[in-house]
Amino acid sequence: QVQLVESGGGLVQSGGSLRLSCAASGFTLDHYNIGWFRQAPGKEREGVSCISRGDGITNYADSVKGRFTVSRDNAKNTVYLQMNSLKVEDTAVYYCAATSRAVTSIPESYEYWGQGTQVTVSS
Repeated sequence: QVQLVESGGGLVQSGGSLRLSCAASGFTLDHYNIGWFRQAPGKEREGVSCISRGDGITNYADSVKGRFTVSRDNAKNTVYLQMNSLKVEDTAVYYCAATSRAVTSIPESYEYWGQGTQVTVSS
């Protein structure tokens, strides 16, 4: 059974850090392009970052560039999103997703999704 499970969310003050994990089961994460997305209340889901299979090339939304870092541990079949210098506007439910298609920030291109983890940044 293909499954993605996010963890690591929580409540943090502005300027703080969190590390989200996305653990895969039922498939090999490195065979897929992995994206991190977030959705705030009343807003559309938006791409935050992605990491490509194999070469591990990363991309970031302008809003998180320089603050967030995506990485992958193939031995643990897990992808991480290190979030530093968090801002109130980073508050959202964060999702990881996997696609066998070309790496993209378009949510509809992703085939597998985790259940999401809440990140709340207080001022």
